[in-house]
Amino acid sequence: MPNPKRRHSKSRGGKRRGSVHCKLSGLSPCPHCKQLRLSHHVCPHCGYYGEKPILIKREKKKEK
Repeated sequence: MPNPKRRHSKSRGGKRRGSVHCKLSGLSPCPHCKQLRLSHHVCPHCGYYGEKPILIKREKKKEK
């Protein structure tokens, strides 16, 4: 297998990697609280998945 004789420049490597980038994950609004959440996941804000409550939010106890 042939190997490169010389090092490629930073700009040439950058051109090659120009199309490689991170995409935003599929965010959709929660039907219950209307905040953005990951698709097909329980909403971290209200604890609902669709119209069903899955997680019960507990209030933090205040320390004295």
